[in-house]
Amino acid sequence: MAEFGGGGGTGGGGFPSSPGPVQGKVAFKAGDGEGGGGGGGGGRSRFDSGGSRVSNGDCALAGAGEEPGPAPPASPESSGKEKGFATSQQREGKPGIPRRSSIIKDGTKQKRERKKTVSFSSMPTEKKISSASDCINAMVEGSELKKIRSNSRVYHRYFLLDADMQSLRWEPSKKDSEKAKIDVKSIKEVRTGKNTDIFRSNGIYDQISEDCAFSIIYGENYESLDLVANSADIANIWVTGLRYLISYGKHTLDMIESTQDNMRTSWLSQMFSESDVDNLGHIPLCNAVQFIKDLNPGLKNNKIELKFKELHRSKEKTGTEVTKEEFIEVFHELCTRPEIYFLLVQFSSNKEFLDTKDLMMFLEAEQGMAHVTEEISLEIIQKYEPAKEGQEKGCLSIDGFTNYLTSPDCHIFDPEHKKVCQDMKQPLSHYFINSSHNTYLIEDQFRGPSDITGYIRALKMGCRSVELDVWDGPDNEPVIYTGHTMTSQIVFRSVIDIINKYAFFASEYPLILCLENHCSIKQQKVMVQHMKKILGDKLHTQSPNIEQSYLPSPESLKGKILIKAKKLSSNCSGLEGDVTDEDEGAEMSQRVGKEGVEQQNLMSGKRFQLCKDLSELVSICKSVQFKEFQVSFQLQKYWEVCSFNEVLASKYANENPGDFVNYNKRFLARVFPSPMRIDSSNMNPQDFWKCGCQIVAMNFQTPGLMMDLNIGWFRQNGNCGYVLRPAIMREEVSFFSANTKDTVPGVSPQLLHIKIISGQNFPKPKGSGAKGDVVDPYVYVEIHGIPADCAEQRTKTMHQNGDNPIFDESFEFQINLPELAMVRFVVLDDDYIGDEFIGQYTIPFECLQTGYRHVPLQSLTGEILAHASLFVHVAITNRRGGGKPHKRGLSVRKGKKSREYASMRTLWIKTIDEVFKNALQPIRDATDLRENMQ
Repeated sequence: MAEFGGGGGTGGGGFPSSPGPVQGKVAFKAGDGEGGGGGGGGGRSRFDSGGSRVSNGDCALAGAGEEPGPAPPASPESSGKEKGFATSQQREGKPGIPRRSSIIKDGTKQKRERKKTVSFSSMPTEKKISSASDCINAMVEGSELKKIRSNSRVYHRYFLLDADMQSLRWEPSKKDSEKAKIDVKSIKEVRTGKNTDIFRSNGIYDQISEDCAFSIIYGENYESLDLVANSADIANIWVTGLRYLISYGKHTLDMIESTQDNMRTSWLSQMFSESDVDNLGHIPLCNAVQFIKDLNPGLKNNKIELKFKELHRSKEKTGTEVTKEEFIEVFHELCTRPEIYFLLVQFSSNKEFLDTKDLMMFLEAEQGMAHVTEEISLEIIQKYEPAKEGQEKGCLSIDGFTNYLTSPDCHIFDPEHKKVCQDMKQPLSHYFINSSHNTYLIEDQFRGPSDITGYIRALKMGCRSVELDVWDGPDNEPVIYTGHTMTSQIVFRSVIDIINKYAFFASEYPLILCLENHCSIKQQKVMVQHMKKILGDKLHTQSPNIEQSYLPSPESLKGKILIKAKKLSSNCSGLEGDVTDEDEGAEMSQRVGKEGVEQQNLMSGKRFQLCKDLSELVSICKSVQFKEFQVSFQLQKYWEVCSFNEVLASKYANENPGDFVNYNKRFLARVFPSPMRIDSSNMNPQDFWKCGCQIVAMNFQTPGLMMDLNIGWFRQNGNCGYVLRPAIMREEVSFFSANTKDTVPGVSPQLLHIKIISGQNFPKPKGSGAKGDVVDPYVYVEIHGIPADCAEQRTKTMHQNGDNPIFDESFEFQINLPELAMVRFVVLDDDYIGDEFIGQYTIPFECLQTGYRHVPLQSLTGEILAHASLFVHVAITNRRGGGKPHKRGLSVRKGKKSREYASMRTLWIKTIDEVFKNALQPIRDATDLRENMQ
């Protein structure tokens, strides 16, 4: 008997797509869907080549050199082989767009063992489409489209619109030329995507991109002409143009000229007249260039000037004066983004502007805005529409819509998280704390200089735990540096002065001073004098309440400075006593000197004298040595803090993940970098956050992926330096293993849908001059979190286009523990020598805004790159349907190619197989209906 089984769509895995030559042309093929991608080992985001899918966005179903004609009714395997489809053989084991480890995103040239990808921009040399008239003109010129028929038949045809805009024709055809056409008047509907019976029943359904497919419904019998374009751009042109023709017929162009162009023209004419003070009818070229630059700051002056000169050359015009018509034409060409134009048309009911009702629909359906009114729409129009006519009539033109989408209102980061938005009354151990390692160093750990600017930088960035290694200095003044090394020294008193000045510059919540004390009793007393005199009442010296079980909250410790250091036992009656030494510098020095493990163990048992006055400054952060989890559970006091070397912490994270999480529910754990990191490189903080470790000390002076994660993570709570850990890591009754590679019990997985639409104004990578000003960008989307969530996907490369590359590629990720996940967008320059870093942006999953958003790019060192951004669409849905209603792009459904359809196993008993074969399509339709309703 036939059996039902899960299959058809994609879950978390999949195979990379494979490029394959087809009769002299390279065609990239999408696979059977888009999966969530593989996971990384140990949370380090190192991914192997399997387990991830990359959707190329290319829609070619066959090679260009193929003779037009019907495809033979062959099996999907043979059909794929002949037509250039990714066959099962291609999908298994043949490299497609390769993956690379996230760890190497440090901006340096990295040699990778992979083939360089070959990809083609959809319209590399054609005029940019930026209006309905451009679409109509492109249709008159014609395009090659694939005509899809039943039984996996694919016909390559050249489609074009008659010059009189009355008929749609295609060639070649066996039919009479008068029959190989459709009258525009007979077209009832233009349907996007694979939404007809012919598409759904086609054997190559999963190999056709949703963005490239569309259907023309025509005639009295509502027949469908099902087509696939070579790119989403071309599909958008035909869909937009045909919809205009259906709505306005032969008056289409007249209508277009009388609406948006008039609004834009009148606005630009007014602006031009204001610049042409002498009413000469022209302005100097330099003024025109600056004028457009002021209206669109991201454009380069030389590009604007070149466009004017090209226009003058085409008109055989001499001189450098620019007329109003020329100014408007160049503005139209340079300042209209086609991807935003197509989006506007989609929501404007085939108008060249959005009215208040159109804008309301967009805000509700796409941007996830609740309680939208016409008044809100009008406010947005008044704020962003540049043309007075549009403001008066309540219309948002393409320029106003672009202004709105590029404004802070459409930033990907949820503004609610720009202020403190989490419960700050939980115990201190329930928060991740932004922490710095050897804060005084500004370069490497062994020979680098020490400087007070290290403390200023860290505190301004919201750091709430800084480190002070204090040693005896000259003239009875303690100094700070890394002992046993050649790092320079700074005076302890000057550091305390700076800490007093900047302690609460970025955050009012408690600051922890990790004091590694190596001073004599005499200079310890000097330390106490400086701290009491300079810090005064800010020092928290109140003894812990032994009747309590947890540390006080950040809220109750506002404005306080906590000293984390060694403390004398309560039964010590003298003015001083001996305690065990903590000397990270000695351990590093031994590593450099290649000394033995035995000597390291001896160092850990070394003791030194501690002054009672200094001991009394330590209240709720007493440093103790960790022994083992069971001992800590029974004997450790809640105010005692253990420090873990990165290597030791990794060992516990891998061997005792559950115990480590439970330990951190009550106690603070500090993790500091391995002594092998002499170059001040950083560990991956996610490796220890997933275990609940609160104080993961980072080298703030070293930029790169790890600091990107740290900076991005602490943005989510007003950058106050404290982030509340997930409930599953705080509740006593819960159990969570840090190394889970599956769903987390009690946590509903979320599906994250990200579409990388386009990029804007990518700068040339710093220090790269091999290709001149040429940029060949591509984008990685990375997910960082627990091992089950770690994944990455990449777009194809857009050659020689850093100004406005159109990627138009969609990815899907399953997020099993959303509260611990981060999304990182990375833009790289594709180069045979080594791919160069252009920019990145890292954001916690919980801070994502859904809908159409712009992602501001940051440099390697964290500065905002002026006018450089990604344009993306984000949608979040619950794995089981539903999800967060206020955080969803409601109009964007999960693509059908990534849906999970029931499948049937063939039993090779003809009578039984035939009966159940007929049930497959109704089941598939039911699945679509259910998903669409959700």
